[in-house]
Amino acid sequence: MKYVVQNAVKYGKPSKKAVMGKVMAENPELRKKAKEVLELVRECICEFEGLTEEKRGELIKKFSVEGKTKKETEARGLPELEGAEKGKVVMRFAPNPNGPPTLGSARGIIVNGEYAKMYEGKYIIRFDDTDPRTKRPMLEAYNWYLEDIEWLGYKPDKVVYASKRIPIYYDYARKLIEMGKAYTCFCSQAEFKKFRDSGEECPHRNMAIEDALEVWDRMLEGDYEEGEVVLRIKTDMKHKDPAIRDWVAFRIIKESHPLVGDKFVVYPTLDFESAIEDHLLGITHIIRGKDLIDSERRQRYIYGYFGWEYPITKHWGRVKIFEFGKLSTSSIRKEIERGKYQGWDDPRLPTLMAFRRRGFEPEAIKSFFISLGVGENDVSISLKNLYAENRKIVDPRANRYFFVWEPVKIEIVYLPEERDVELSLNPHTGEKRRLKGERVVYITKDDFEKLKGQVVRLKDFCNILLDEKAEFRGFELGDVKKGKNIIHWLPESEAIPGKVIGEKEAEGLVERNAVRDMGKVVQFERFAFCRIESVDKELTAVYTHP
Repeated sequence: MKYVVQNAVKYGKPSKKAVMGKVMAENPELRKKAKEVLELVRECICEFEGLTEEKRGELIKKFSVEGKTKKETEARGLPELEGAEKGKVVMRFAPNPNGPPTLGSARGIIVNGEYAKMYEGKYIIRFDDTDPRTKRPMLEAYNWYLEDIEWLGYKPDKVVYASKRIPIYYDYARKLIEMGKAYTCFCSQAEFKKFRDSGEECPHRNMAIEDALEVWDRMLEGDYEEGEVVLRIKTDMKHKDPAIRDWVAFRIIKESHPLVGDKFVVYPTLDFESAIEDHLLGITHIIRGKDLIDSERRQRYIYGYFGWEYPITKHWGRVKIFEFGKLSTSSIRKEIERGKYQGWDDPRLPTLMAFRRRGFEPEAIKSFFISLGVGENDVSISLKNLYAENRKIVDPRANRYFFVWEPVKIEIVYLPEERDVELSLNPHTGEKRRLKGERVVYITKDDFEKLKGQVVRLKDFCNILLDEKAEFRGFELGDVKKGKNIIHWLPESEAIPGKVIGEKEAEGLVERNAVRDMGKVVQFERFAFCRIESVDKELTAVYTHP
């Protein structure tokens, strides 16, 4: 009836075919009873269509995800979740903490977190950290993830560490062996590949359950070496996709784990661990990359064996950001070790800690990813889109200062008198700042080379003739037309050494007033938005964006 109501609300009249599709997708075990289900669908449609408007309204209120929930989802820019009921949705974000969160991680954090808020459900953070070698976790990364999740505005209802729950997975593995649904396999990778590719069973598949349990116990005791034996889940060795055929659930890895040390030598694969945890944690909806469709197909065997209901799954396409290309966590680590980057928060990197350091606002990152939606199509996008979102937030509150890169020192001859010059500090608030209008000033080398021999206006101060062969002369303010040849400048007495680091780098002199905005994003006029990071022997600012 739920799907009848939802289909009627969406299209005006419920469709038997559409309702059947929804029912079968949620309960694939009913496919064997399709005729009976179809009859029930017909009965539900007839019952719904025979109700009074008042009774229909009650059912719509009970089952429909339109109403208030739809308005909330539309306001947030995300489509409604299939089969979601307010107060009953459980979402999860499950990273492998082998490095800090990146922009790619942010998408999962934000979308799952928003849906949990939207439906007043629960939000679980689960660290899928059961690979101590290939994707070895970083001890620091656990807290990095929790800090960045909080920074983005989400408070998890529960935090789970898979590596601490391995005995639970052992128990389920034993149950599957006892049920005859899993077996210990001594085939090498090459040997099993031959069986898998030909669709034939390996010789260990029909091992006696007692023997398989004995091997399993010896695996846990550490009696076997790596690669000598694995635990496989029985599937269909004739399955059209070889990747689904009798997949590995546990393997031996004799390497210390950063979080649990040498406590275990047998580790579950991600597909096994994730399948068990999604059930135990009551996850109702999974949003994952379409490249992980095979994971669902493998995991459904476990759910079928235990009689569990699989979460509603949505697959989304990849997001490629032009400026970062194919930077992966492992490649970033190597570049850091080689000295190309100064650390995980190097402002040239796509890590969230780098974007925090640059002065990006979490709301900008949230808006950026929500605008991409959750469609299956791959998306290629530029950071300019993220810059635009952040600019909307920081521009109204960023104070303006002068930064003169590659400074050229000039002297204004015949300046009538030195005086204080009032300039805009923030055009949105009307606040002002002051600089000394004095004889010795600095301008950028770019302006000097470009405007030599011309009359230029030092913004809000005076006009000068830039001529190397003659003296630099002072003029009255009215001699330069508005908007033409207006450049920024710095008085010698108020210029301090400064540099900008990150995507756009430069060295020069900075207006002393900028020291007051330590830790904040400012706009260096005619240069970029930057975050003032430190002042020691010189002021250091991190490039934010244009």
